[in-house]
Formats: sequence, structure tokens, C-alpha cells
Amino acid sequence: MTVDIQSKEGKIIRRLIPLSTIPAEQFKSICATISIETAKPNTFLFKKNDTDDKLIYLLQGSIRLQSDEIIVENISSKSESSKFALAHQIPRKIDALTLTSVVFFRLDPGLLPSQNTSNEQQENSYMAIDEPEDNNNDDWMTTLLKSPIFRALPPANLQKIIMNLQETQIKKGELIIKQGEPGDYYYLIKQGHCLVSRKPSANAKEIKLAQLSSQDTFGEDSLLSGDPRNVSVTALTDVSLIRLNKENFISLIKEPSLKFISFDQLADEPSQSTLLIDVRSPDAYNKQHLAHSINAPFFSLRMFIKSIDKTKSAIVICENGKISEAAAFLLLRNKISAKIIKGGMNSIPLENFESAATFSIDDNTDASLTNGDTLKSTKQAPPLETSLPHSEIDSNTALITENEALKQTIQSLRSEKETLEKKYRQLFKQTEKLKSALDSLKK
Repeated sequence: MTVDIQSKEGKIIRRLIPLSTIPAEQFKSICATISIETAKPNTFLFKKNDTDDKLIYLLQGSIRLQSDEIIVENISSKSESSKFALAHQIPRKIDALTLTSVVFFRLDPGLLPSQNTSNEQQENSYMAIDEPEDNNNDDWMTTLLKSPIFRALPPANLQKIIMNLQETQIKKGELIIKQGEPGDYYYLIKQGHCLVSRKPSANAKEIKLAQLSSQDTFGEDSLLSGDPRNVSVTALTDVSLIRLNKENFISLIKEPSLKFISFDQLADEPSQSTLLIDVRSPDAYNKQHLAHSINAPFFSLRMFIKSIDKTKSAIVICENGKISEAAAFLLLRNKISAKIIKGGMNSIPLENFESAATFSIDDNTDASLTNGDTLKSTKQAPPLETSLPHSEIDSNTALITENEALKQTIQSLRSEKETLEKKYRQLFKQTEKLKSALDSLKK
């Protein structure tokens, strides 16, 4: 017996993962293959070492996952864990024993969309998820699962993520993360508003960078790069947050999401459909860089993303590979396929670098500088340094970050000025009309 997508069972199945994220027509086709089954208490749905690869979803009742009679987990159809296929690792690592009478179904995993689809296919496969009738616009889980990062994760990882998420309440004005401190959590705003700010230096004035609201995420940059927090985040209102600790973020999200290639493998990437993005500071990029690379410093990458053709993939490089991980994660989150050159610039022989400006040395002429062209000469300039001193990079990056923030502030002030001038003109016209009306009354 097939499942009617408008039936009670159909609506429950529509909320399961990853069935909640596939196109409606594909979901309808899958439902046509599903047969609802029942089982009595103390029945094994599967046993340890079983090799049947069917996905098993619990619709009603409760089951126990156990290994050698050691209880691993009890799962009810009303719990978050029931949204996932039950312990889907082949061969099975544990037993699934029914605790009550249960209703369930089996699903052929081959009917689900492949995780290795192209960017364009993924773009076309996104859809509005059917919401329950009592939806209160607080569906943070739907937001997570619609993200390209989470959609590409194995079902087992998603289940563990949901089980390890913590909810925490923050009062208005409280500091959630502090610039300079080590990263500890990845956050999603369930409800409320937060302010992102940064101090370019210890004695500098704090600069407001962005405002975050419900369903926005933050905190991953530090967890990915291993560097201290580079911004502070403060609650503008009372805030409800969902968070995942660093250990789970790295093992369940970072490691399965990020892909690496060596410099030697770069030549195998299709040049016409691939962007080579250098996320170091402009000064470091001008010192030396790879041919055909684009400089998009990490602090400004969020703005650069808007101009990237999402049908193309990206290869990311930085000094040692750490910042590239944060950059690649950001690209993936914005539906852009990304890989990282492992080890960064430090792993590449010097002879593969170019500089933004190349000097030609001649005994009888002055040194000349071209912008973009490489001048050949019998006498070459000395080899360039492989990297800027770390303190100089930090200083330059801080100054550039402050400059960018000041530009944004100036633009914001200009917009505010234009708005105030418009209001002034409107008030002036209204005042003139009132004066005219008063004059007519006096006559």
C-alpha cells in the first residue's frame, strides 16, 4: 500500500530527514514506493551485523538501540532523533528492539538524491519545506537542515548534531563571545537580535560591523581556524540560542565538510569553471601569489561572495591553510563548491610564485615597474620572502579591517544624512503650508 502525501502518515514522512528537503514531485514518487509496516513489542527491526541497507524510519511508538544488551539509546516517535533513519550504518553496529507496538517504514537509499550533485542541481533542488499547521516561525531546525553545509552531511552526523545541540538564554546587553578569547561554540540564533563588533586594536574604539537576527549563525571562524575570536557578539535583545560545542563541531561538521587538494593537484582542476581565491591580506598577496589567483581578503570575503558565479567552484589558499578552512566553510554555506590547498602558500616552492609588481634590473637604465606585466631581464630581483612576519600581517590586517569598517560607517552616515535631508524637506514643505493656512486665517 502506497502513502498518500496528504494523509497523516504522508505529512509526518514529509518532515523526516532528508525527505523534508527534496522537491515535491520527487517526494510524491518516493511515497508511491513506501509501504507502512507494524511490529509488536520485543520485535527486532534489525540486528547487529545485518547488511540490509534499507533506511528504517519510526512513525509511531518507541524502540531501543542496544549493543550486547547495553542500552545505547531509547527513541520515541515524538523525539527529535526519530526524524532520522535509525542507526543507519552498514553492517549494523547495534540492535533495534521495539519497546511498544510501532509503526515504521523502510526506504531504499537509492531513491534519495545523491550528495554529490552539482551546484546548479543543488540550487534547483531547494524548496519550501511543508510546515505543520501550528508553526510559530520558530523552526530553527528547518533552517539548519536547509543549509548547504548540513544537507551534505551524512544522516548519522545529523542525528548526532541534533542530539548534542544545547539551548541557552542570554539577557539583553550580555556578551556572548568576546574578541580575543578562544572559540568554544558554534551558535544559531533561535530568537532575538545580536550585534557583531570589533576593536582593530586594544585602545581603539569598538566598530559595529553587523546586526544578526533569528536563524543567523555565528562563531564558526575561530573553531575552523583555531585562532582566537576576531569579533565580539553582544545580545541587543533577550536572545535564545542553539549551540554546538567545539569538539562536536569539528568532528561532525568541519571534518566531513571540508575538502583538500595539494598544490600538484591544482593543475587537474578545470580552469574555466574554477576560481583560485587568495584570502590573505593585500600586502601579503602583493608580495607573492599564484598566477591567475584573485585576492579576496578573508575579512571582506562576505562582500566578495555576492559577485561570485555560483556555477563555478572555488579553490582557496592562505598562508598555512587555517584561514582557508574558515573561508571555504563560508563559501560552502553560500552554495559555492570549495576546496582548500593543503598547507597554503607555505607548502608551495618559491619558483611557482608571482608578484604584483616585478622589477627589471639593467646597468644602464633605471628600474621600471609594470602593473600586471612581467618584465624579463638577464638580472633577476632577489627571491621574495615566503611570507610576511606574523606581527606585520596582523597589523596590516587590523588597519585594513578598520579602514573597511570606517568606509561602511561613512556610507551609513551618508545614507542617514540623505534620509534626514529628505525628512527636513518634507517638514519644510509642511511648515510652509501651515504658514500659508495661518496667513489666510488672519485675513
